[in-house]
Amino acid sequence: MNDLSPIANLALVADNKLKAKFLYWLGWKIVDIAQAIDEKERTVQAWKTREEWEKEKPENRIEDALVIRLMTLILKNKKTSGDSKEIDLLMRQYERFARVEKFRNGGGESDLNPNLRKRNEAPRKKEANHFDHEQIEQLIAFFEDSLFDYQHQWYREMNQRTRVILKSRQIGATWYFAREALVDALQTGRNQIFLSASKFQAHIFKGYIKSFAFEACGVELTGDPIILSNGASLTFLGTNSRTAQGHHGNLYFDEFFWTYGFNELNKVASAMSVHEKWRKTYFSTPSTITHQAYDFWTGERFNKRRAKDQQLNIDTSHDHLKNGHLCEDRMWRHIVTVLDAKASGCNLFNIDELRFEYSVDEFANLFMCEFVDDSLSIFPLEMLQKCMVDSWEKWEAIYKPFHSRPFANKPVWLGYDPALNGDSAGLVVVAPPENPTDKFKVLERHQLKGDDFAAQAEFIRQITLRYNVTYIGIDSTGMGTGVAQLVKQFFPNLTEFSYSPEVKAMLVFKLQDVIRKERLEYDNGFTDLTQSLMSIQKTMTASQQKMTFTAGRSEATGHADLAWALMHAVHNEPLEGQSTSNKSYLEFSS
Repeated sequence: MNDLSPIANLALVADNKLKAKFLYWLGWKIVDIAQAIDEKERTVQAWKTREEWEKEKPENRIEDALVIRLMTLILKNKKTSGDSKEIDLLMRQYERFARVEKFRNGGGESDLNPNLRKRNEAPRKKEANHFDHEQIEQLIAFFEDSLFDYQHQWYREMNQRTRVILKSRQIGATWYFAREALVDALQTGRNQIFLSASKFQAHIFKGYIKSFAFEACGVELTGDPIILSNGASLTFLGTNSRTAQGHHGNLYFDEFFWTYGFNELNKVASAMSVHEKWRKTYFSTPSTITHQAYDFWTGERFNKRRAKDQQLNIDTSHDHLKNGHLCEDRMWRHIVTVLDAKASGCNLFNIDELRFEYSVDEFANLFMCEFVDDSLSIFPLEMLQKCMVDSWEKWEAIYKPFHSRPFANKPVWLGYDPALNGDSAGLVVVAPPENPTDKFKVLERHQLKGDDFAAQAEFIRQITLRYNVTYIGIDSTGMGTGVAQLVKQFFPNLTEFSYSPEVKAMLVFKLQDVIRKERLEYDNGFTDLTQSLMSIQKTMTASQQKMTFTAGRSEATGHADLAWALMHAVHNEPLEGQSTSNKSYLEFSS
Protein backbone atom coordinates (compact mmCIF):
# COMPACT_ATOMS: atom_id res chain seq x y z
CA MET A 1 0.00 0.00 0.00
CA ASN A 2 1.32 3.50 -0.84
CA ASP A 3 1.98 6.32 1.64
CA LEU A 4 -1.41 7.84 2.67
CA SER A 5 -0.08 11.39 3.34
CA PRO A 6 -1.13 12.70 -0.13
CA ILE A 7 -4.74 11.88 0.82
CA ALA A 8 -4.56 14.40 3.64
CA ASN A 9 -3.22 17.07 1.28
CA LEU A 10 -6.10 16.41 -1.10
CA ALA A 11 -8.76 16.45 1.62
CA LEU A 12 -10.39 19.67 0.36
CA VAL A 13 -10.64 18.37 -3.19
CA ALA A 14 -14.22 17.28 -3.60
CA ASP A 15 -13.77 15.69 -7.01
CA ASN A 16 -12.68 12.04 -6.64
CA LYS A 17 -11.53 11.98 -10.26
CA LEU A 18 -9.10 14.87 -9.58
CA LYS A 19 -7.87 13.09 -6.43
CA ALA A 20 -7.34 9.92 -8.44
CA LYS A 21 -5.37 11.75 -11.15
CA PHE A 22 -2.93 13.27 -8.67
CA LEU A 23 -2.42 9.96 -6.91
CA TYR A 24 -1.73 8.32 -10.28
CA TRP A 25 0.89 11.01 -11.06
CA LEU A 26 2.45 10.22 -7.69
CA GLY A 27 2.92 6.65 -8.84
CA TRP A 28 0.01 4.90 -7.15
CA LYS A 29 -1.52 1.79 -8.68
CA ILE A 30 -5.09 1.87 -9.94
CA VAL A 31 -6.24 -0.70 -7.39
CA ASP A 32 -4.77 1.32 -4.48
CA ILE A 33 -6.24 4.58 -5.78
CA ALA A 34 -9.72 3.02 -5.99
CA GLN A 35 -9.47 1.72 -2.44
CA ALA A 36 -8.19 5.08 -1.07
CA ILE A 37 -10.99 7.19 -2.56
CA ASP A 38 -13.69 4.52 -2.21
CA GLU A 39 -14.32 4.10 -5.95
CA LYS A 40 -14.53 1.03 -8.13
CA GLU A 41 -11.26 0.02 -9.75
CA ARG A 42 -13.02 -0.17 -13.13
CA THR A 43 -14.18 3.45 -12.75
CA VAL A 44 -10.68 4.78 -11.97
CA GLN A 45 -9.26 2.83 -14.91
CA ALA A 46 -11.87 4.38 -17.22
CA TRP A 47 -10.93 7.93 -16.03
CA LYS A 48 -7.26 7.25 -16.61
CA THR A 49 -7.82 5.80 -20.11
CA ARG A 50 -10.27 8.49 -21.28
CA GLU A 51 -8.16 11.48 -20.09
CA GLU A 52 -4.77 9.90 -20.88
CA TRP A 53 -3.26 10.83 -17.54
CA GLU A 54 0.10 9.30 -18.50
CA LYS A 55 0.53 11.72 -21.44
CA GLU A 56 0.23 14.91 -19.41
CA LYS A 57 3.43 17.00 -19.52
CA PRO A 58 5.42 17.22 -16.27
CA GLU A 59 5.14 21.03 -16.13
CA ASN A 60 1.31 20.81 -16.36
CA ARG A 61 1.21 18.25 -13.54
CA ILE A 62 3.26 20.59 -11.35
CA GLU A 63 1.11 23.57 -12.24
CA ASP A 64 -2.10 21.70 -11.34
CA ALA A 65 -0.57 20.61 -8.04
CA LEU A 66 0.43 24.21 -7.35
CA VAL A 67 -3.18 25.34 -7.90
CA ILE A 68 -4.54 22.63 -5.57
CA ARG A 69 -2.10 23.58 -2.83
CA LEU A 70 -2.90 27.28 -3.18
CA MET A 71 -6.62 26.55 -3.00
CA THR A 72 -6.10 24.46 0.10
CA LEU A 73 -4.20 27.25 1.86
CA ILE A 74 -6.42 30.10 0.67
CA LEU A 75 -9.62 28.35 1.82
CA LYS A 76 -8.33 27.80 5.34
CA ASN A 77 -10.25 29.97 7.83
CA LYS A 78 -7.36 30.40 10.19
CA LYS A 79 -3.98 30.79 8.57
CA THR A 80 -0.70 30.57 10.40
CA SER A 81 2.30 32.77 9.56
CA GLY A 82 3.76 29.71 7.84
CA ASP A 83 0.65 29.44 5.67
CA SER A 84 1.00 33.08 4.60
CA LYS A 85 4.65 32.62 3.72
CA GLU A 86 3.86 29.51 1.72
CA ILE A 87 1.05 31.31 -0.14
CA ASP A 88 3.49 34.11 -1.04
CA LEU A 89 6.08 31.59 -2.26
CA LEU A 90 3.50 29.64 -4.29
CA MET A 91 2.12 32.83 -5.89
CA ARG A 92 5.63 33.73 -7.11
CA GLN A 93 5.91 30.27 -8.59
CA TYR A 94 2.49 30.70 -10.20
CA GLU A 95 3.68 33.97 -11.82
CA ARG A 96 6.69 32.10 -13.16
CA PHE A 97 4.39 29.51 -14.74
CA ALA A 98 2.46 32.36 -16.36
CA ARG A 99 5.70 33.71 -17.92
CA VAL A 100 6.58 30.23 -19.16
CA GLU A 101 3.16 29.94 -20.78
CA LYS A 102 3.63 33.33 -22.46
CA PHE A 103 7.03 32.23 -23.77
CA ARG A 104 5.47 29.04 -25.18
CA ASN A 105 2.89 31.09 -27.04
CA GLY A 106 5.49 33.11 -29.02
CA GLY A 107 7.05 35.35 -26.38
CA GLY A 108 10.73 36.23 -25.99
CA GLU A 109 13.46 35.34 -23.52
CA SER A 110 12.68 38.50 -21.55
CA ASP A 111 9.31 36.91 -20.66
CA LEU A 112 11.21 34.20 -18.80
CA ASN A 113 13.63 36.66 -17.19
CA PRO A 114 12.39 40.21 -16.45
CA ASN A 115 15.93 41.26 -15.59
CA LEU A 116 16.89 40.54 -19.19
CA ARG A 117 14.26 43.04 -20.35
CA LYS A 118 15.75 45.66 -18.04
CA ARG A 119 19.22 45.01 -19.41
CA ASN A 120 17.92 45.20 -22.98
CA GLU A 121 16.13 48.45 -22.31
CA ALA A 122 19.21 50.03 -20.69
CA PRO A 123 21.61 51.82 -23.06
CA ARG A 124 24.24 49.32 -24.22
CA LYS A 125 27.94 49.99 -24.19
CA LYS A 126 29.08 49.63 -27.79
CA GLU A 127 31.49 46.74 -28.33
CA ALA A 128 34.89 47.95 -29.52
CA ASN A 129 35.93 47.25 -33.13
CA HIS A 130 32.73 45.35 -33.84
CA PHE A 131 31.08 44.79 -37.23
CA ASP A 132 27.64 43.24 -37.41
CA HIS A 133 26.67 40.98 -40.33
CA GLU A 134 25.10 43.80 -42.30
CA GLN A 135 28.17 46.03 -41.87
CA ILE A 136 30.49 43.26 -43.04
CA GLU A 137 28.43 42.78 -46.19
CA GLN A 138 28.43 46.53 -46.73
CA LEU A 139 32.21 46.69 -46.27
CA ILE A 140 32.87 43.87 -48.75
CA ALA A 141 30.62 45.43 -51.38
CA PHE A 142 32.32 48.80 -50.89
CA PHE A 143 35.71 47.11 -51.24
CA GLU A 144 34.93 45.13 -54.37
CA ASP A 145 33.37 48.12 -56.11
CA SER A 146 36.51 50.24 -55.59
CA LEU A 147 39.09 48.05 -57.36
CA PHE A 148 40.95 48.35 -60.65
CA ASP A 149 41.37 45.20 -62.74
CA TYR A 150 44.87 44.37 -61.47
CA GLN A 151 43.63 44.72 -57.87
CA HIS A 152 40.76 42.38 -58.67
CA GLN A 153 43.42 39.93 -59.85
CA TRP A 154 45.24 40.20 -56.50
CA TYR A 155 41.89 39.64 -54.80
CA ARG A 156 41.23 36.47 -56.80
CA GLU A 157 44.67 35.12 -55.84
CA MET A 158 44.49 36.04 -52.15
CA ASN A 159 44.48 32.39 -51.08
CA GLN A 160 47.81 31.64 -52.75
CA ARG A 161 50.30 30.49 -50.14
CA THR A 162 52.87 33.09 -51.30
CA ARG A 163 52.33 36.12 -53.54
CA VAL A 164 55.26 38.27 -54.70
CA ILE A 165 54.36 41.43 -56.59
CA LEU A 166 56.73 43.79 -58.38
CA LYS A 167 54.91 47.04 -58.95
CA SER A 168 55.06 50.57 -60.25
CA ARG A 169 55.16 53.44 -57.84
CA GLN A 170 51.82 54.88 -56.63
CA ILE A 171 49.40 52.31 -58.08
CA GLY A 172 47.58 51.75 -54.76
CA ALA A 173 49.17 48.52 -53.53
CA THR A 174 49.44 49.48 -49.84
CA TRP A 175 45.92 50.96 -50.02
CA TYR A 176 44.58 47.75 -51.58
CA PHE A 177 46.28 45.25 -49.25
CA ALA A 178 45.17 47.21 -46.18
CA ARG A 179 41.57 46.75 -47.31
CA GLU A 180 42.05 43.14 -48.35
CA ALA A 181 43.49 42.30 -44.95
CA LEU A 182 40.54 43.81 -43.06
CA VAL A 183 38.06 41.94 -45.25
CA ASP A 184 39.94 38.67 -44.66
CA ALA A 185 40.12 39.27 -40.90
CA LEU A 186 36.35 39.80 -40.72
CA GLN A 187 35.51 36.83 -42.94
CA THR A 188 37.93 34.26 -41.50
CA GLY A 189 39.05 35.60 -38.10
CA ARG A 190 42.69 35.27 -39.19
CA ASN A 191 45.33 37.60 -37.74
CA GLN A 192 46.95 40.11 -40.11
CA ILE A 193 50.56 41.32 -39.75
CA PHE A 194 51.91 44.34 -41.63
CA LEU A 195 55.68 44.52 -41.97
CA SER A 196 57.19 47.59 -43.60
CA ALA A 197 60.54 49.28 -44.05
CA SER A 198 59.83 51.18 -40.82
CA LYS A 199 57.13 51.39 -38.17
CA PHE A 200 56.20 54.79 -39.59
CA GLN A 201 55.60 53.13 -42.96
CA ALA A 202 53.66 50.26 -41.36
CA HIS A 203 51.25 52.73 -39.79
CA ILE A 204 50.29 53.93 -43.26
CA PHE A 205 48.53 50.55 -43.39
CA LYS A 206 46.79 51.41 -40.14
CA GLY A 207 45.59 54.74 -41.46
CA TYR A 208 44.18 53.13 -44.61
CA ILE A 209 42.38 50.43 -42.58
CA LYS A 210 40.80 52.90 -40.16
CA SER A 211 39.66 55.16 -43.00
CA PHE A 212 38.24 52.18 -44.90
CA ALA A 213 36.19 50.93 -41.94
CA PHE A 214 34.78 54.36 -41.16
CA GLU A 215 34.11 55.34 -44.76
CA ALA A 216 32.44 52.05 -45.70
CA CYS A 217 30.21 51.45 -42.69
CA GLY A 218 30.90 54.03 -39.97
CA VAL A 219 32.92 51.75 -37.65
CA GLU A 220 35.69 53.53 -35.77
CA LEU A 221 38.65 51.20 -35.15
CA THR A 222 40.91 51.77 -32.14
CA GLY A 223 43.96 50.22 -30.51
CA ASP A 224 47.46 49.22 -31.51
CA PRO A 225 47.31 46.44 -32.43
CA ILE A 226 43.69 46.61 -33.56
CA ILE A 227 41.75 43.70 -32.04
CA LEU A 228 38.46 43.02 -33.81
CA SER A 229 35.48 41.74 -31.84
CA ASN A 230 35.82 38.33 -33.56
CA GLY A 231 39.31 37.97 -32.04
CA ALA A 232 41.39 38.72 -35.15
CA SER A 233 44.32 41.08 -34.54
CA LEU A 234 45.87 43.59 -36.95
CA THR A 235 49.51 44.23 -35.99
CA PHE A 236 51.79 46.90 -37.47
CA LEU A 237 55.56 46.33 -37.36
CA GLY A 238 58.75 47.90 -38.65
CA THR A 239 61.71 45.91 -39.88
CA ASN A 240 63.24 45.33 -36.47
CA SER A 241 63.72 41.58 -36.33
CA ARG A 242 63.50 41.61 -32.53
CA THR A 243 60.06 43.25 -32.41
CA ALA A 244 58.86 41.19 -35.39
CA GLN A 245 59.15 37.91 -33.49
CA GLY A 246 56.36 36.10 -31.70
CA HIS A 247 53.50 37.04 -34.03
CA HIS A 248 51.40 34.68 -36.16
CA GLY A 249 49.05 35.46 -39.01
CA ASN A 250 48.78 36.46 -42.64
CA LEU A 251 51.88 38.47 -43.53
CA TYR A 252 52.00 41.60 -45.69
CA PHE A 253 55.60 42.69 -46.36
CA ASP A 254 55.65 46.17 -47.91
CA GLU A 255 58.59 47.55 -49.95
CA PHE A 256 60.70 44.50 -49.16
CA PHE A 257 63.23 45.49 -51.86
CA TRP A 258 64.20 48.52 -49.76
CA THR A 259 64.71 46.89 -46.37
CA TYR A 260 68.12 46.51 -44.79
CA GLY A 261 69.14 42.95 -43.86
CA PHE A 262 66.37 41.28 -45.87
CA ASN A 263 67.76 37.75 -45.43
CA GLU A 264 67.64 37.85 -41.64
CA LEU A 265 64.33 39.66 -41.57
CA ASN A 266 62.71 37.26 -44.04
CA LYS A 267 63.55 34.30 -41.80
CA VAL A 268 61.64 35.96 -38.98
CA ALA A 269 58.83 37.06 -41.29
CA SER A 270 58.41 33.60 -42.81
CA ALA A 271 58.20 32.07 -39.35
CA MET A 272 55.08 34.16 -38.69
CA SER A 273 53.20 32.27 -41.40
CA VAL A 274 54.43 28.69 -41.08
CA HIS A 275 51.01 27.21 -40.38
CA GLU A 276 49.06 26.06 -43.42
CA LYS A 277 46.19 28.50 -42.85
CA TRP A 278 48.40 31.62 -43.07
CA ARG A 279 49.24 33.50 -46.29
CA LYS A 280 52.30 35.59 -47.24
CA THR A 281 52.27 38.61 -49.54
CA TYR A 282 55.40 40.49 -50.59
CA PHE A 283 55.10 43.65 -52.71
CA SER A 284 57.53 46.40 -53.63
CA THR A 285 58.92 48.72 -56.23
CA PRO A 286 62.30 47.41 -57.50
CA SER A 287 65.59 48.67 -56.07
CA THR A 288 68.89 47.23 -57.31
CA ILE A 289 70.14 43.91 -58.60
CA THR A 290 72.56 43.82 -55.64
CA HIS A 291 69.82 43.86 -53.01
CA GLN A 292 69.47 40.71 -50.89
CA ALA A 293 65.87 40.22 -52.04
CA TYR A 294 66.78 40.09 -55.73
CA ASP A 295 67.58 36.36 -55.82
CA PHE A 296 64.42 35.74 -53.77
CA TRP A 297 62.45 37.35 -56.61
CA THR A 298 64.28 35.62 -59.45
CA GLY A 299 64.16 32.17 -57.85
CA GLU A 300 67.95 31.86 -57.68
CA ARG A 301 67.73 31.47 -53.91
CA PHE A 302 65.36 28.53 -54.36
CA ASN A 303 67.78 26.86 -56.77
CA LYS A 304 70.83 27.43 -54.58
CA ARG A 305 69.36 25.07 -52.01
CA ARG A 306 68.94 22.21 -54.50
CA ALA A 307 71.06 19.88 -56.53
CA LYS A 308 71.68 20.92 -60.11
CA ASP A 309 69.31 18.31 -61.55
CA GLN A 310 66.52 19.58 -59.22
CA GLN A 311 66.85 23.27 -60.06
CA LEU A 312 63.93 25.03 -61.73
CA ASN A 313 63.79 27.44 -64.64
CA ILE A 314 61.78 30.37 -63.28
CA ASP A 315 60.86 33.01 -65.84
CA THR A 316 60.51 36.45 -64.21
CA SER A 317 60.20 38.48 -67.39
CA HIS A 318 57.44 41.03 -67.70
CA ASP A 319 55.82 39.20 -70.62
CA HIS A 320 55.54 36.05 -68.52
CA LEU A 321 54.30 37.70 -65.33
CA LYS A 322 52.20 40.65 -66.52
CA ASN A 323 49.02 38.61 -66.01
CA GLY A 324 50.25 36.86 -62.87
CA HIS A 325 51.64 33.34 -62.80
CA LEU A 326 52.07 30.55 -60.25
CA CYS A 327 55.74 29.75 -60.84
CA GLU A 328 57.51 26.43 -60.50
CA ASP A 329 58.70 27.26 -56.95
CA ARG A 330 55.01 27.67 -55.91
CA MET A 331 55.26 31.43 -55.56
CA TRP A 332 52.61 33.43 -57.41
CA ARG A 333 54.41 36.34 -59.09
CA HIS A 334 52.96 39.41 -60.75
CA ILE A 335 54.49 42.47 -62.43
CA VAL A 336 52.37 45.63 -62.73
CA THR A 337 54.00 48.55 -64.54
CA VAL A 338 52.38 51.96 -64.78
CA LEU A 339 51.36 51.11 -68.35
CA ASP A 340 49.77 47.84 -67.13
CA ALA A 341 47.92 49.78 -64.43
CA LYS A 342 46.62 52.33 -66.93
CA ALA A 343 45.48 49.56 -69.28
CA SER A 344 43.64 47.97 -66.32
CA GLY A 345 41.55 51.07 -65.72
CA CYS A 346 43.77 53.10 -63.39
CA ASN A 347 43.17 56.70 -64.45
CA LEU A 348 45.46 58.35 -61.90
CA PHE A 349 48.43 58.97 -64.20
CA ASN A 350 49.42 61.19 -67.09
CA ILE A 351 52.12 59.04 -68.69
CA ASP A 352 53.44 61.84 -70.89
CA GLU A 353 53.90 64.09 -67.86
CA LEU A 354 55.76 61.36 -65.99
CA ARG A 355 58.10 60.76 -68.92
CA PHE A 356 58.80 64.49 -69.01
CA GLU A 357 59.38 64.83 -65.25
CA TYR A 358 61.68 61.82 -64.88
CA SER A 359 64.78 60.73 -66.71
CA VAL A 360 64.66 57.58 -68.83
CA ASP A 361 66.44 55.53 -66.15
CA GLU A 362 64.28 56.90 -63.34
CA PHE A 363 61.07 56.28 -65.25
CA ALA A 364 62.17 52.71 -65.97
CA ASN A 365 62.96 52.07 -62.31
CA LEU A 366 60.05 53.87 -60.65
CA PHE A 367 57.26 53.05 -63.07
CA MET A 368 58.32 50.19 -65.37
CA CYS A 369 59.56 47.77 -62.68
CA GLU A 370 63.17 47.64 -63.92
CA PHE A 371 65.94 47.03 -61.42
CA VAL A 372 68.85 49.46 -61.17
CA ASP A 373 72.48 48.59 -61.59
CA ASP A 374 73.89 51.04 -59.04
CA SER A 375 77.52 50.17 -59.67
CA LEU A 376 78.01 53.62 -61.26
CA SER A 377 76.14 55.50 -58.54
CA ILE A 378 78.01 57.83 -56.21
CA PHE A 379 75.69 56.62 -53.44
CA PRO A 380 75.01 52.89 -54.06
CA LEU A 381 72.28 51.17 -52.08
CA GLU A 382 74.73 49.12 -50.06
CA MET A 383 76.26 52.34 -48.75
CA LEU A 384 72.91 53.93 -47.99
CA GLN A 385 71.44 50.97 -46.16
CA LYS A 386 73.75 51.65 -43.24
CA CYS A 387 71.99 55.01 -42.85
CA MET A 388 68.49 53.51 -42.64
CA VAL A 389 66.84 53.19 -39.21
CA ASP A 390 63.37 52.70 -37.80
CA SER A 391 63.03 56.28 -36.65
CA TRP A 392 59.92 55.75 -34.50
CA GLU A 393 61.87 53.31 -32.39
CA LYS A 394 65.39 54.74 -32.45
CA TRP A 395 64.46 58.42 -32.05
CA GLU A 396 61.46 57.85 -29.80
CA ALA A 397 62.93 59.80 -26.89
CA ILE A 398 63.82 62.94 -28.88
CA TYR A 399 61.46 63.11 -31.87
CA LYS A 400 57.64 63.30 -31.63
CA PRO A 401 56.40 63.58 -35.24
CA PHE A 402 52.78 64.35 -34.32
CA HIS A 403 53.52 67.08 -31.79
CA SER A 404 53.19 70.76 -32.63
CA ARG A 405 56.95 71.03 -31.89
CA PRO A 406 58.25 67.62 -33.05
CA PHE A 407 61.87 68.28 -32.09
CA ALA A 408 61.12 70.59 -29.14
CA ASN A 409 63.44 73.61 -29.29
CA LYS A 410 66.47 71.80 -30.63
CA PRO A 411 68.00 73.34 -33.79
CA VAL A 412 67.30 71.95 -37.27
CA TRP A 413 68.66 72.81 -40.72
CA LEU A 414 66.64 72.98 -43.92
CA GLY A 415 67.82 72.17 -47.42
CA TYR A 416 65.79 73.12 -50.51
CA ASP A 417 66.30 72.23 -54.15
CA PRO A 418 63.97 74.02 -56.62
CA ALA A 419 61.85 72.49 -59.34
CA LEU A 420 63.37 72.48 -62.79
CA ASN A 421 61.25 72.59 -65.94
CA GLY A 422 58.23 70.84 -64.44
CA ASP A 423 59.83 68.32 -62.09
CA SER A 424 59.46 68.49 -58.31
CA ALA A 425 61.25 70.58 -55.73
CA GLY A 426 62.78 68.88 -52.71
CA LEU A 427 62.84 69.99 -49.07
CA VAL A 428 64.48 68.18 -46.16
CA VAL A 429 64.51 68.87 -42.42
CA VAL A 430 67.77 67.73 -40.82
CA ALA A 431 68.71 67.59 -37.15
CA PRO A 432 72.45 68.39 -36.98
CA PRO A 433 74.79 66.40 -34.71
CA GLU A 434 75.20 67.80 -31.22
CA ASN A 435 78.71 66.38 -30.79
CA PRO A 436 81.41 64.74 -32.94
CA THR A 437 80.03 61.23 -32.30
CA ASP A 438 76.42 62.14 -33.06
CA LYS A 439 74.71 61.79 -36.44
CA PHE A 440 72.67 63.90 -38.85
CA LYS A 441 69.03 62.86 -38.68
CA VAL A 442 66.67 63.48 -41.60
CA LEU A 443 63.43 64.19 -39.74
CA GLU A 444 61.23 65.06 -42.73
CA ARG A 445 61.42 65.17 -46.49
CA HIS A 446 58.93 66.70 -48.91
CA GLN A 447 58.55 66.90 -52.67
CA LEU A 448 56.70 70.03 -53.78
CA LYS A 449 54.95 69.96 -57.13
CA GLY A 450 54.08 72.88 -59.39
CA ASP A 451 55.77 76.16 -60.35
CA ASP A 452 54.22 78.45 -57.72
CA PHE A 453 57.34 79.66 -55.91
CA ALA A 454 55.23 81.75 -53.50
CA ALA A 455 53.44 78.60 -52.34
CA GLN A 456 56.75 76.79 -51.90
CA ALA A 457 58.20 79.69 -49.90
CA GLU A 458 55.10 79.60 -47.69
CA PHE A 459 55.56 75.85 -47.16
CA ILE A 460 59.11 76.55 -45.94
CA ARG A 461 57.80 79.29 -43.63
CA GLN A 462 55.32 76.84 -42.07
CA ILE A 463 58.22 74.49 -41.33
CA THR A 464 59.98 77.32 -39.44
CA LEU A 465 56.91 77.66 -37.21
CA ARG A 466 57.11 74.00 -36.14
CA TYR A 467 60.89 73.76 -35.72
CA ASN A 468 63.70 75.89 -34.36
CA VAL A 469 65.27 76.46 -37.80
CA THR A 470 68.77 77.90 -37.53
CA TYR A 471 69.96 77.40 -41.12
CA ILE A 472 68.40 77.22 -44.59
CA GLY A 473 70.38 76.36 -47.72
CA ILE A 474 68.75 76.95 -51.13
CA ASP A 475 69.88 76.46 -54.70
CA SER A 476 69.01 79.88 -56.15
CA THR A 477 69.34 78.72 -59.76
CA GLY A 478 66.26 79.20 -61.97
CA MET A 479 63.03 79.01 -59.98
CA GLY A 480 65.09 78.96 -56.79
CA THR A 481 65.75 82.68 -57.22
CA GLY A 482 62.10 83.58 -56.60
CA VAL A 483 61.80 81.20 -53.67
CA ALA A 484 65.02 82.54 -52.13
CA GLN A 485 63.83 86.16 -52.32
CA LEU A 486 60.62 85.31 -50.48
CA VAL A 487 62.35 83.14 -47.88
CA LYS A 488 64.74 86.01 -47.08
CA GLN A 489 61.78 88.06 -45.89
CA PHE A 490 61.26 85.75 -42.89
CA PHE A 491 64.77 84.21 -42.74
CA PRO A 492 67.34 86.86 -43.71
CA ASN A 493 70.36 84.68 -42.89
CA LEU A 494 69.73 82.46 -45.93
CA THR A 495 72.56 80.53 -47.61
CA GLU A 496 72.29 80.46 -51.41
CA PHE A 497 74.04 78.10 -53.81
CA SER A 498 74.82 79.03 -57.40
CA TYR A 499 75.64 75.77 -59.10
CA SER A 500 78.88 75.09 -60.92
CA PRO A 501 80.89 71.88 -61.29
CA GLU A 502 83.02 72.97 -58.33
CA VAL A 503 80.02 73.69 -56.07
CA LYS A 504 78.35 70.39 -56.94
CA ALA A 505 81.57 68.48 -56.27
CA MET A 506 81.91 70.19 -52.89
CA LEU A 507 78.35 69.21 -51.94
CA VAL A 508 78.75 65.60 -53.09
CA PHE A 509 82.11 65.07 -51.38
CA LYS A 510 80.77 66.42 -48.09
CA LEU A 511 77.79 64.08 -48.09
CA GLN A 512 79.98 61.13 -49.16
CA ASP A 513 82.24 61.80 -46.22
CA VAL A 514 79.30 61.95 -43.81
CA ILE A 515 77.82 58.67 -45.11
CA ARG A 516 81.11 56.79 -45.22
CA LYS A 517 81.72 57.73 -41.60
CA GLU A 518 78.20 56.47 -40.79
CA ARG A 519 77.09 59.88 -39.54
CA LEU A 520 73.72 60.01 -41.35
CA GLU A 521 70.40 58.45 -40.35
CA TYR A 522 66.99 58.52 -41.99
CA ASP A 523 63.84 56.44 -41.81
CA ASN A 524 63.72 53.13 -43.66
CA GLY A 525 60.49 54.27 -45.24
CA PHE A 526 62.11 57.22 -47.04
CA THR A 527 62.61 55.15 -50.19
CA ASP A 528 62.19 58.25 -52.36
CA LEU A 529 65.24 59.81 -50.67
CA THR A 530 67.20 56.59 -51.26
CA GLN A 531 66.19 56.53 -54.93
CA SER A 532 67.15 60.17 -55.29
CA LEU A 533 70.62 59.58 -53.84
CA MET A 534 71.17 56.45 -55.93
CA SER A 535 70.40 58.33 -59.13
CA ILE A 536 73.42 60.64 -58.84
CA GLN A 537 76.36 59.64 -61.02
CA LYS A 538 79.73 61.11 -61.86
CA THR A 539 80.12 62.38 -65.41
CA MET A 540 81.90 65.01 -67.47
CA THR A 541 80.70 68.45 -68.46
CA ALA A 542 79.67 69.14 -72.05
CA SER A 543 83.17 70.51 -72.77
CA GLN A 544 84.66 67.25 -71.47
CA GLN A 545 87.10 69.35 -69.42
CA LYS A 546 85.60 69.07 -65.93
CA MET A 547 84.03 66.39 -63.78
CA THR A 548 80.50 66.98 -62.53
CA PHE A 549 77.55 65.07 -61.08
CA THR A 550 74.13 64.52 -62.62
CA ALA A 551 71.02 62.43 -62.13
CA GLY A 552 70.52 61.22 -65.66
CA ARG A 553 69.44 64.50 -67.28
CA SER A 554 71.43 66.80 -69.47
CA GLU A 555 70.47 69.86 -67.43
CA ALA A 556 73.06 71.13 -64.98
CA THR A 557 71.34 70.17 -61.77
CA GLY A 558 69.62 66.92 -62.68
CA HIS A 559 66.40 65.72 -61.10
CA ALA A 560 67.49 64.24 -57.74
CA ASP A 561 65.84 67.06 -55.77
CA LEU A 562 65.76 65.34 -52.38
CA ALA A 563 69.42 64.33 -52.66
CA TRP A 564 70.55 67.86 -53.51
CA ALA A 565 68.31 69.32 -50.79
CA LEU A 566 69.97 67.00 -48.27
CA MET A 567 73.41 68.12 -49.47
CA HIS A 568 72.41 71.78 -49.07
CA ALA A 569 71.49 71.11 -45.43
CA VAL A 570 74.52 69.00 -44.52
CA HIS A 571 76.84 71.56 -46.14
CA ASN A 572 76.38 73.82 -43.09
CA GLU A 573 78.86 71.61 -41.26
CA PRO A 574 82.48 72.24 -42.34
CA LEU A 575 83.89 69.74 -44.81
CA GLU A 576 86.20 68.22 -42.20
CA GLY A 577 83.31 67.58 -39.84
CA GLN A 578 82.76 68.69 -36.29
CA SER A 579 85.70 69.23 -33.96
CA THR A 580 86.56 71.26 -30.90
CA SER A 581 88.17 73.92 -33.09
CA ASN A 582 85.16 74.50 -35.35
CA LYS A 583 82.26 73.52 -33.06
CA SER A 584 81.38 77.21 -32.77
CA TYR A 585 79.52 76.95 -36.10
CA LEU A 586 76.76 74.98 -34.41
CA GLU A 587 76.71 77.16 -31.32
CA PHE A 588 76.56 80.31 -33.44
CA SER A 589 73.82 79.01 -35.72
CA SER A 590 71.80 77.92 -32.71
